[in-house]
Amino acid sequence: MSTETPAAQPDATGPQLALQIVYLKDCSFESPQGPRIEDNWNPQINLDLNTTVNVLGEDLREVLLTVTVAAKQGDKTAFLVEVKQAGAFMMRNLSDDDMKRALSSVCPGVLFPYARAAVSNLVMQGGFPQFLLPPVNFEALYARSLADGQSATKN
Repeated sequence: MSTETPAAQPDATGPQLALQIVYLKDCSFESPQGPRIEDNWNPQINLDLNTTVNVLGEDLREVLLTVTVAAKQGDKTAFLVEVKQAGAFMMRNLSDDDMKRALSSVCPGVLFPYARAAVSNLVMQGGFPQFLLPPVNFEALYARSLADGQSATKN
């Protein structure tokens, strides 16, 4: 006899999105000049984010968030770090719009804190001062990509 109330049981036919696992798929760190930090350490930072999706099964998707950070001091590269943070997400009974939003906004938002920590650790282990990526609003990026797509189809 089950002690769960009917309201506590998940709706098997309703939309479901569940994180299955988070893992570091790949990472690299380069420091061509070594950590020669001058008193006026004020690097120019270039941040690039990219998301790709791989189908692992009928209801399982791998979302791969690639974070690339390049730091230049003057005309010299101080460091270049790339982290590929991945997660497997179970997605069931999602509409096309909900699936796109989940893959472009929700899943990268879940993965970003892990990638942010990995980037910070690699930079510090490379001998540089602590470096924290700023928060990223993936929902706003997704909304902007939708707006850009709509304006491109009107032209």
